[in-house]
Amino acid sequence: MYAGRFGRGAVDSVSGRADTGSTASLLRLGGVDLTPRQTELADAALRLLAREGMPAVTFRAVAAESGWSLGAVQKAYASKSALLAAMFARLREAAQPRVTTEPGRPTLHEWLVGLFLSIMPLDERRRDLQLQGSAFTQRAAYDPAVAAAMSLSDNEIRGLLGGLVRRAQGEGEVSRELDPDDVAWQFLALAEGVSAQLIYEPQPTAVVRARVATAVDRLLRR
Repeated sequence: MYAGRFGRGAVDSVSGRADTGSTASLLRLGGVDLTPRQTELADAALRLLAREGMPAVTFRAVAAESGWSLGAVQKAYASKSALLAAMFARLREAAQPRVTTEPGRPTLHEWLVGLFLSIMPLDERRRDLQLQGSAFTQRAAYDPAVAAAMSLSDNEIRGLLGGLVRRAQGEGEVSRELDPDDVAWQFLALAEGVSAQLIYEPQPTAVVRARVATAVDRLLRR
């Protein structure tokens, strides 16, 4: 699963909103902000997750990765579930697409290509985010809280993308025969598939850009 779908930043990059708080309890640990130590430990756990997968994330391994004692980890997190919630919160904060232009500008096509590329695992940081996100995607099948948070983010992004398509239709940029909701669904599905493929079959950025530009062009053409 591509990294961008996890963060409120993904939604805010589409809508142009600033992040004013989460609707998912997973963004909080016990209803309070993470302490600096909890944040440090959660980040250490995410590094383990990217390198070795979810089974490697144990309190003992996190202690070794972070340099803190096992007792310090256990004091910071009363349970593995609490640690995972903090990891998920930190992942959502990190997985923010780096798109700085106004949503849908200068053209919807150009902006969608930029958004797509910003969330692809084309460097070490985004590759780690992709691996971390994939691990939580697998967990979503068994963890209703993770599944609900991801579903909420997906639905919001699809709704906002659909709104941009409708605006582009009103401005004459794309055909009114397009179904905006279908375009939004296909865009996310395409991003999910390409990001997963790039993990095991990396491609140069220029190649990905050209292929994405063609794919987005086809999405917007009727």
